[in-house]
Amino acid sequence: MTDIPATMQAIDPASAGGPDVLVGVERPVPVPGPHEVLIKVAAAGVNRPDVLQRRGAYPPPAGAPSILGLEIAGDVVALGTGVLPELLGQPMCALVAGGGYAQYCVAPVGQCLPVPASLTMIEAAALPETLFTVWTNLFERAYAAEGDTVLVHGGTSGIGTMAIALGRLFGLTVIVTCGSDEKCARALEIGAAFAINYKTADFVAEIARMTDGRGCAAVLDMVGGDYVPRNLQCLADDGRHVSIAVLGGPKAEIFIPLVMQRRLTLTGSTLRARSLSFKSLVADEIVRTVWPHVVAGRLKPVIDSVFALRDASGAHARMDAGNHVGKIVLDVAG
Repeated sequence: MTDIPATMQAIDPASAGGPDVLVGVERPVPVPGPHEVLIKVAAAGVNRPDVLQRRGAYPPPAGAPSILGLEIAGDVVALGTGVLPELLGQPMCALVAGGGYAQYCVAPVGQCLPVPASLTMIEAAALPETLFTVWTNLFERAYAAEGDTVLVHGGTSGIGTMAIALGRLFGLTVIVTCGSDEKCARALEIGAAFAINYKTADFVAEIARMTDGRGCAAVLDMVGGDYVPRNLQCLADDGRHVSIAVLGGPKAEIFIPLVMQRRLTLTGSTLRARSLSFKSLVADEIVRTVWPHVVAGRLKPVIDSVFALRDASGAHARMDAGNHVGKIVLDVAG
């Protein structure tokens, strides 16, 4: 087993602010507790919640490290009690509640997924957060099933590109919105059935046209605000609306009789604060239903760019600019 040092490099900002607050600091290497593993991090995914935490708008849940980062990939180098000994040395990717932007990170063993030969560590680190989010919200909360047409906002984001990829695998017709013609073209290349430039077209009218007036079975919404009543107009009878973020505002005004007459369902969730047992159940379901596609090479994340850990500020500046397509990843081992 690799000798484990006492300290490590990490990104643990002392104060909220812009990307410039993300500088390398020395921190103690964490020790895995019961049913946890210590992973020597090879790569860490960058996600929108990381940006919100950096700005001081999304504090980590109780007990989570203040070090940024919600998904990692690397080799297991130490085990807590209750963990199978054969996991030592195994390549794993994991969903974590924090701590990913570091050379070592503790992960609950129930939230770890094995990294197959079909994935690089960079690709593996870009999977857990968006895969857990899209699976739980689009397939479990919105009950999307083969043959359904769904609308996904932010089509070239990490969430959007994962929704497109999973939709293709499970027989969905995925319509996305994007903020430019260039991003729409990329979304179509990635596998979206249709892409709507929300800056130049009314997506409500476009959905009506594309579905011959029937509407969509589900909407996956990360915008909130005034998008919500417009999203409801895009739904078919018995349609499901799932909120996963409120980038456009936390409040919406809806016409309740529309919900009643068309039997619409409004739901939503956040993932980070959910219990370990819930996330472990999701991981088990993903291993059964999605991971065979990963092993076979049929599901890979779209990688936008890769930054060194010491340049986490550059990675966040890239996300802040909004020009990325797919996932931004930190190369920690390199």
